[in-house]
Amino acid sequence: MESRKILVWFRNDLRLHDNEMLVEAISKSDSILPVYFFDPRHFENKVDENAQEKHNRFQFLAESVIALRESLRKMGGNLLIISGTPEDHIPVLAEKYEIAEVYHHREVATEETTVSSNVEDLLWKLRINLKHFIGHTLYNKEDLPFPIKDIPDVFSQFKKKTERDAIVKDCFPSPEHISFVEAEEWGELPECAGAFSAVPAGGEEHGIKHLQELFAVGSDIYIRSSKAHAAQHSFSSKLSPWLAVGALSPRKVYWAVKEAEQKFGSNSHFTQLILGLLWRDFFRFMFKKHSVNYFRDIVAEVTDFPQTEVYLLSLQQWKDGDTGNPVVDQYMAELNQSGFITHTGRLLVATYLIYILKLNWVDGAEYFEQKLIDYSPASNWGNWAYVAGGGKDPRSKNAFDLDKQIKLLDIEVQDL
Repeated sequence: MESRKILVWFRNDLRLHDNEMLVEAISKSDSILPVYFFDPRHFENKVDENAQEKHNRFQFLAESVIALRESLRKMGGNLLIISGTPEDHIPVLAEKYEIAEVYHHREVATEETTVSSNVEDLLWKLRINLKHFIGHTLYNKEDLPFPIKDIPDVFSQFKKKTERDAIVKDCFPSPEHISFVEAEEWGELPECAGAFSAVPAGGEEHGIKHLQELFAVGSDIYIRSSKAHAAQHSFSSKLSPWLAVGALSPRKVYWAVKEAEQKFGSNSHFTQLILGLLWRDFFRFMFKKHSVNYFRDIVAEVTDFPQTEVYLLSLQQWKDGDTGNPVVDQYMAELNQSGFITHTGRLLVATYLIYILKLNWVDGAEYFEQKLIDYSPASNWGNWAYVAGGGKDPRSKNAFDLDKQIKLLDIEVQDL
């Protein structure tokens, strides 16, 4: 009897825990071929040889891929790493290894969905099915209280109905046993990986460790702070880099919060964490609903900005952290160095670019895309569009509050 082989195409889902695609592939096959692509289209013209971001986002991603490979090796297998496009290689792999089906997680941003469609068309010619999974959100789309096309465009309505009528499912357990397809060569990291610095620590194991430390007894998450203190010292879980590459499941974070709530009671930081996960879901579902029209839908008027010398100088000063505003400059310096700033910091520097400097929000979003170690298309572009649109949710306490943001810009820097 011919064995059934499934190619598991890893993307932004670099983990064994809570991975429905992986669990399903194992149960529906005799053996799997796990594959990850370093697609050159994601890196060309975006990484300067001397740029700090080369040692931030790419390093974090590379570490996460290597960590997944090590986890699979411990189970007697490996991860096939290919530098190239999925379109060029998946059909070849499918024929070479007599693959019955290909499994992958569907993305929501245009570039990623186009890649999926291209691969699907190529596989269709080989009469091989590309099966889609959606494992990047807290709520499964089929569990939402409305179809995608009817999801409210106002966050507070989405939050209220979802929290009231939908459930967050339990995490899928990590597989205990996997049978692997035997590959001739398993591939190596692309040459541009270079020498790693000691800062990023990508991978599932590091993500889970960070989550555990976040909820360890005595950690900052349990500190109840006054509003004045919170304005100066905004709490950040810093989980977003692992969430962005899928080394950590949003459901795992959610259930960690719920467990802590049962032990210690409610806490504003717990609420903030859940809120962040909901915003993350909201923007992903908005992309799913509106596609590229989302920006036009949320920002009422997108005008052309003449690229004058004055404009370009102001933009460069913002990028360099040389605006003269100490709060903005410190946050931008932090972004340039580490690839990460808190959500409060992101709102503040976006507010400054859009409403004080009067520059195009798209330029800010593009710069964040280059720099952020936790870059995720839906969250990044969604957040920038939301700030630029002034928030479409004036009655909600979660709405964007321009006056509040500008007041925060006037505070003095004290250990931000």
